[in-house]
Amino acid sequence: MSVSTVYLARHGRTAFNAEDRMRGLSDPPLDEVGRAEAQKLAAALADTGGAIVVSSPLQRAVATAQSIADAAGVPATVDIRLNDRDYGPHTGERRADVIARYGSIDNAPGVEPLEAVRHRALAAFTALVDEHDGGPLILVSHDAFNRALLGQLDTTLTDAPQRTACWNKLSRVDGVWRVEAYDQKPD
Repeated sequence: MSVSTVYLARHGRTAFNAEDRMRGLSDPPLDEVGRAEAQKLAAALADTGGAIVVSSPLQRAVATAQSIADAAGVPATVDIRLNDRDYGPHTGERRADVIARYGSIDNAPGVEPLEAVRHRALAAFTALVDEHDGGPLILVSHDAFNRALLGQLDTTLTDAPQRTACWNKLSRVDGVWRVEAYDQKPD
């Protein structure tokens, strides 16, 4: 049986999130708020019937995914294809400072081009869905990855918000993926 439902989640908060610093491929752990968010997200997704949880290899995503997997009683695996956008030399800088200097994150030299993130996100999603039977599949990734994927599945969501520890529900209907819900955050 092929996967027809995917829950696409974002990791919990880190100190970099709290300071609005670009995380990218840096590897800050969840902070106290982020650990609590991951537990709430785990409780929200525990009863979805997820067969497997797959996360980016960055520890903020791995810790969030492990909370979900533990709550659901399913395995968690790591897949580099779910990695965050590479902000290059701007990793760790405050988002507002980069925007003030270059006009946008996309204009900053050394940043992974948005089109590359879009291509990578769609390719990773398609491959992971094809590699797993049953489901639902729970993917734990990052703001940039999630927004890039959502915008391709639904053109009205090209800049959909993705708060820390939120989830999105994607469903395949008649062979077409649809975004059923996005940026859902457990209380």
